[in-house]
Amino acid sequence: MSDVQLIEVGPRDGLQNEQTLLSVEEKIEFIARAVDAGVRRIEAVSFVNPKRVPQMAGAEEVMAGVPRVDGVSYIGLVLNRRGLDRALASAVDEVNAVVVATEAFSRRNQGCSVEDTVSAAVDVVRDARAAGLATTVTIAVAFGCPFTGEVDPRRISDIVARLTDQAAPDEIALADTIGVGVPAQVRDLAARTTDSAPGIPQRWHFHNTRNTGYANALTVLDSGAGAIDASVGGFGGCPFAPSATGNIASEDLVYALDRSEVITGVDMQGLIDTAAWLGRALDKNVPALLGRAGAFPAVRADGDI
Repeated sequence: MSDVQLIEVGPRDGLQNEQTLLSVEEKIEFIARAVDAGVRRIEAVSFVNPKRVPQMAGAEEVMAGVPRVDGVSYIGLVLNRRGLDRALASAVDEVNAVVVATEAFSRRNQGCSVEDTVSAAVDVVRDARAAGLATTVTIAVAFGCPFTGEVDPRRISDIVARLTDQAAPDEIALADTIGVGVPAQVRDLAARTTDSAPGIPQRWHFHNTRNTGYANALTVLDSGAGAIDASVGGFGGCPFAPSATGNIASEDLVYALDRSEVITGVDMQGLIDTAAWLGRALDKNVPALLGRAGAFPAVRADGDI
């Protein structure tokens, strides 16, 4: 089977809903551990107001300390021009702009309308591309909204079409921000996004809130997904969405992909070890399952089964 990029979003989405605030040095170590495990795209920081999301404070200091390794691309999440200016000054390799699919969530998450987020994303993509950065636009709550319920897939198609016509980002990401999606929705949105944004690679962001995240991730493989977001240990969640628990876990996803003969180039044991380190740093149990059960077949230190 073909390969797929695993995008490690733990340093950003994995931390943003945690009560324990990691130091800049701990965030840098987290990122370095992911790099050592073979991850080559990492959403390392978020250039948002630290008063609203204190877990994301110190973005510039983190970027100043991350290991600069050939082939490793660091992504910064930005919401507006101010965030982009900070990202450019911090020498990120990519930016990820966010459009929220519903008015209710957009007002709570970003303090503005959906129309405003679309316009901001278009400006970010154009200016980031002019500066030589790769660009992604993520459409949040694409599968369902915690405040208004179901999201009409035609609305997602319309947003994707507008982004494509006005800015044509390098990548379109569809996010199940609150973990309500199921494989049938994945197939439908993948087809609609292909129609609305032909030729633009698709990236997917799933949460396992209702135990459907891994089924959804495996479903997108049949839709030609180029990249899947995941978070070491399964930590994460959105601070502006009620009951939005963790992302799919990087190590659990890599296990499923490896066993499906899908190449990620990421070392599973390195992720398990990083999850254990992160659990200690956050003083929490690791939500992911692989660290408890181990890989299969089990391998002894001498390399035999």
